[in-house]
Amino acid sequence: MGRLTDEQRRSRAVELALACHPAPTVAVTAFSVAMAAGAGAPTRTTVLVGAAILAGQLSVGWSNDWVDAGRDAAVGRTDKPVGAGRLAVSTVRTAALAAAAACVVLSFALGWRAGLVHLATVASAWAYNLGLKSTAWSWAPYAFSFGFLPLAIALALPGAPVAAWWAVAAGALLGIGAHGANVIPDLQDDHATGVRGLPHRAGGVATSIGTAVALVAATVLLVLAPAGPPRAAAAVVLVAAVGLTIVGTVLALGGGRSRLPFTFAIAVAAVDVVLLVMSDWVVR
Repeated sequence: MGRLTDEQRRSRAVELALACHPAPTVAVTAFSVAMAAGAGAPTRTTVLVGAAILAGQLSVGWSNDWVDAGRDAAVGRTDKPVGAGRLAVSTVRTAALAAAAACVVLSFALGWRAGLVHLATVASAWAYNLGLKSTAWSWAPYAFSFGFLPLAIALALPGAPVAAWWAVAAGALLGIGAHGANVIPDLQDDHATGVRGLPHRAGGVATSIGTAVALVAATVLLVLAPAGPPRAAAAVVLVAAVGLTIVGTVLALGGGRSRLPFTFAIAVAAVDVVLLVMSDWVVR
């Protein structure tokens, strides 16, 4: 096989970027960096947090498209480079495994405690890709991975402090909400390929409502649980989060395959990260 031309290399790089699920990958990485910096992490630690989280998210995104290649092809997912045949399964598999290996090294560079917790969150996400997505426990990996991410970041700080219980609980609720918002547009395709997670069993309407409840509950917890009276700014942020959730829920209830409900869920997560940064979520 001949060498790839520059144009072919660029095309493969673009397709690889699309296959990593760029929106959640960038969002989770940016949120993690903001949390670390907001908690007073040294610059080196903040950079390492970003690198470790990014490597983990890349491995999760690529493994998803690797494992789901056959399903995506069967339902004609043109937005999936592997399923559409624009990217070889072997290429995305190699990328996923390389990112996972980098994630191990970078995670332990944060310290063994932070490393173990972060790798557990990544392993949980891989477990979703490898089969849990088709069970009634499909929500659990999202709750676990999002819930323990604040703990991993806290443990990376000097002195290895821990995350407040309410930060972990809010993260888990955000994860459950993100799961629902992410799955709703794919319910028909998943049904056709035999995927039967909790949202598929509950139905689109129940999942949309449950997603909204989880997202709002996470935000309310972040406003009310920290010690001291809620700040005025926190009330404004809460209103913004509720507004975004309502819009996302209305879009989800409208049916169709739009990814906008998931985009609004990411926006709520961004609002909640602002609340975390404003609060004393690290227990030293």
